[in-house]
Amino acid sequence: MRLSHVIAVLEELYPPSWAESWDAVGLVCGDPDQEVRRVLFAVDPVAAVLDEALEWDADLIVTHHPLLLRGVHSVAATTPKGRLVHRMIVNGVALHTAHTNADRADPGVSDALARAVGLTGVLRPMVPADDDPRRGLGRIGELDAPLTLRDFTGRVAAGLPPTAWGVRAAGDPDRPVRTVAVCGGAGDSLLDTARAAGVDVYVTADLRHHPASEFAEHGGPALVDAAHWATEWPWLADAERRLVAASPEAGKLETRVSTIVTDAWSLHDEGAR
Repeated sequence: MRLSHVIAVLEELYPPSWAESWDAVGLVCGDPDQEVRRVLFAVDPVAAVLDEALEWDADLIVTHHPLLLRGVHSVAATTPKGRLVHRMIVNGVALHTAHTNADRADPGVSDALARAVGLTGVLRPMVPADDDPRRGLGRIGELDAPLTLRDFTGRVAAGLPPTAWGVRAAGDPDRPVRTVAVCGGAGDSLLDTARAAGVDVYVTADLRHHPASEFAEHGGPALVDAAHWATEWPWLADAERRLVAASPEAGKLETRVSTIVTDAWSLHDEGAR
């Protein structure tokens, strides 16, 4: 397929118009007329992922996180991001980003997270989109049967790729949980939404001390906090499947999901016991 055709498919699955106004999604670099045979999916556009793409001879990298989220005045090879852009262009590797448009899709990032932690049946958005109540931020669903918070935390850890951050929980370890809200990535902006929804537990990433502490003090649901990268990684396989299934031509692409852990945190030490 030509790159322009692959991008057209991706933008039909994850329309750029669904992205937040501050976001930077779409084609970052690449010639629309170039041929694409191999597509690598990853969370982060970082050097290790580009190394994998070059080793595998990929023509296109599709990432969740943008490379150039904030405006820049230069992509000179004197900066880390500039070097990545130069390496991609020199080696003919295109880069496409689906970020908050993938967060709001149906299915999107939070659907994949919900399935990874054991939610079954119909899922509904925490914050439905104005034009389509099936889409939106976060997801709410149920477990097949109640679990204690302790056991559910173990299920989350088993369902997500391991990271140095691990999985943390706030709440009574023996508290029964069945109705679950999830939000892939940083989700403390939806704490009040989770409370209002009456869920038993909220799974997300990047929870800060004070909001989490105040939330627990005011009778909110239990909290489960995982690594940012880990909560978004399950979406990659879903995006891969949807691209391949989009058309007979797309079905001929070779695709791969990167398993390189690109979470920012690489060490964890619990300290003296």
